[in-house]
Amino acid sequence: MMRTRPLKVALLGCGVVGSEVARIMTTHADDLAARIGAPVELAGVAVRRPDRVREGIDQALVTTDATALVKRGDIDVVVEVIGGIEPARTLITTAFEHGASVVSANKALLAQDGAALHAAAEENDKDLYYEAAVAGAIPLIRPLRESLAGDKINRVMGIVNGTTNFILDKMDSTGAGYQEALDEATALGFAEADPTADVEGFDAAAKAAILAGIAFHTRVRLDDVYREGMTEVTAADFASAKEMGCTIKLLAICERAADGASVTARVHPAMIPLSHPLASVRGAYNAVFVESDAAGQLMFYGPGAGGSPTASAVLGDLVAVCRNRLSGATGPGESAYADLTVSPMGDVVTRYHISLDVADKPGVLAQVATVFAEHGVSIDTVRQSGKDGEASLVVVTHRASDAALTGTVEALRKLDTVRGVASIMRVEGE
Repeated sequence: MMRTRPLKVALLGCGVVGSEVARIMTTHADDLAARIGAPVELAGVAVRRPDRVREGIDQALVTTDATALVKRGDIDVVVEVIGGIEPARTLITTAFEHGASVVSANKALLAQDGAALHAAAEENDKDLYYEAAVAGAIPLIRPLRESLAGDKINRVMGIVNGTTNFILDKMDSTGAGYQEALDEATALGFAEADPTADVEGFDAAAKAAILAGIAFHTRVRLDDVYREGMTEVTAADFASAKEMGCTIKLLAICERAADGASVTARVHPAMIPLSHPLASVRGAYNAVFVESDAAGQLMFYGPGAGGSPTASAVLGDLVAVCRNRLSGATGPGESAYADLTVSPMGDVVTRYHISLDVADKPGVLAQVATVFAEHGVSIDTVRQSGKDGEASLVVVTHRASDAALTGTVEALRKLDTVRGVASIMRVEGE
């Protein structure tokens, strides 16, 4: 039997995502009520610019006083889609204190202060759901937190930023340079006017922190994630990748050490074989590859951003939280029991592709090989080409630690025969 008294929802933010959440709540009201077991009512919308026309939203619901809205006491669920650290953090904790559960899409806040927010939710016996914080419409948080709760996850690797994937895909498929591909992404609306958060990996790093924390039952903060942007990737890098049967993606990689005692989380460009499922992810799409003991290899794929996809994830969480509200229960909270060590990037072991500009004369290859050997880095393949006294030397290593590779490169730079290090790129997915 359906409850007649509606569950009241406060919406913080009414931009691209918030307006779509409000639209779906209105147009799908009957379906949502049937799925939840009670009607849901939009009880207030907090915005910064109240005079802007918002189609389909009763102007009487609009307020600039977000604090007063979350303090009302009759609000069942607060949906936070304003982003940023403050005032979002204070508004969320205030909502818990005044009896509301929270659905958020705020990756930056969750990556920085997720533990404190989970503690506040638990203290007040309320829900904190955030499926929309990572990979847009792709169901990912709930499968990791619930469907795979009985399994041991060893690795999560994926493309979690649509802007960077669009740019790299264009560079790969058309031969365009970075700036040309970025300009096209901006013109098509895939890149912000200031794309720094995307192209420098900040957005992906926040998502990696969230994914690693859930996958490994360990608190992983944004500061724990190694981050490297993709602005230095060149057409020459793609040419080298193609010669190896690879392409280049900006990857978020979270993995458990072989001994199980530590984890790492990192974001950086990497070459991946064309045979790997992530290599075929095109345009602004996202995909995340999960490896676990029992389930094996799983891939989650779909649109990772945009108003409608993100709103879909928000509404999914809203339905779950409302159901919990009706039953008097709460869903899964933070699981950090494992408390594994988060290792630095220097401990990460992978393959490397190094391109060197060298003098074209006898003995150069021997000198370079000696430096690699002295630092314990085994060489897999070497390719040399050049003329008129200058040459290019491409070295692909077997698996080595980041610390060992860093030492190797520092030593190479000191050789008189090495003119410069043109590029260094990790090789993943093998």
